[in-house]
Amino acid sequence: MPVSHTNRRVLLQKGAILAAGYFAGAPSSVQAAASRQQADLPKLKITGVKTFLLKHKLKRPFGVSVSVPLDQFRKTLLVKIETDAGLTGWGETAPVSGSRGTIDDQIAPRLIGKNPLEQRKLWRLMWGPNFGNALAVAALDMAINDIRGKALNLPVAELFGGRLRDRVPAYASAMNYLEGARPEDHYPREAEELVRQGFKALKMRIGRYSVSREAAVTASVRKAVGPDIKLMADGNAAYTLSSAIRMGEKLEELGFEYFEEPLPQGSHYAGYEELRQKLELPLAAGEAVDSRASAKELIDRKCMHIIQPDVSLCGGIAETLFISELAALSGIRCIPHCWGGAILIAATVHTLALMPDPHWGFPTDTPMLELDQSENPWRTEIVKQPFQQKNGFVKVPTRPGLGIEVNENIVEKYAI
Repeated sequence: MPVSHTNRRVLLQKGAILAAGYFAGAPSSVQAAASRQQADLPKLKITGVKTFLLKHKLKRPFGVSVSVPLDQFRKTLLVKIETDAGLTGWGETAPVSGSRGTIDDQIAPRLIGKNPLEQRKLWRLMWGPNFGNALAVAALDMAINDIRGKALNLPVAELFGGRLRDRVPAYASAMNYLEGARPEDHYPREAEELVRQGFKALKMRIGRYSVSREAAVTASVRKAVGPDIKLMADGNAAYTLSSAIRMGEKLEELGFEYFEEPLPQGSHYAGYEELRQKLELPLAAGEAVDSRASAKELIDRKCMHIIQPDVSLCGGIAETLFISELAALSGIRCIPHCWGGAILIAATVHTLALMPDPHWGFPTDTPMLELDQSENPWRTEIVKQPFQQKNGFVKVPTRPGLGIEVNENIVEKYAI
């Protein structure tokens, strides 16, 4: 017979009383052991916070719909936190919006001397003095969690309650616009090659040309890979409301999974709720959210079917998990955005390991990892074992911290 809410509450209260009574009257050895468990936590101190701006000249310029001209360089910002015990942690974010200056001038001096295991205290300390620079907080959050895991001999996923899965599905983030190439020519070939490599899901960039031209390109990709491969399209803010509707209808006919950020994000994703209402195809957005607060605004307005917080842009691992739980309460899926190097990929993989499936059945829509396939040396060179997909999945690291080993010689090679 089911237990009523009242009875369940009484049982819980009794359990709490019994537990309290047990510890209150427990032998001194038990009380001492519990006290030692707290006292034995490592007494670490942060001794240094360093930032590294990395820059790489691309062999062949490429970009998205609004990359005018196409990108010739790739940049990222890394942060390294050092401790008096010799443990170090690494983080990554985008080198925009004053993220480096915020870290170097505002937050880093406040972290010196603090214990990186006191995560809750440091979370408040980092957000407080920087006027909401989520990019700076995100990089530091990754590095702090990397140290926490190493100090406690646990992978980052286990610091947040334990992983739900040992591998995560990955999709190839590919098919960018290339200098001197027509998408009609290289998109289908690239898609076929990625499927041969084992990917079961692919994302392409669209929006640079007319709807009619790119409808034909997307159709050629679908024909090349067949009906069983998941396809997604990223508009990169290159559409108006009317053209986004027309393009979305074409993608729906071709069986695409979702249409990502076709309208300009601006500061509040204007027009997204109207576009969502008019599209049958799922609409994905939210890579530009900078906190749980901005994510909640979009969720409450029902701006998308799928929200895409980026661990490196919204404040870090815990903030992304918080946003995913907010989304779940409103029946919105969460598929984090991830377009960076191995450090960001590691942080995102651990986050995905913790995110629940969107329902209680046997889902085929488990949150996916965006795995960039473009030219990116800090994805392939700065760690000794780069992340690789096998049959469409990436394994969740089991080593302590983020589970990666950064090659500092390579970091210095690209640092400017």
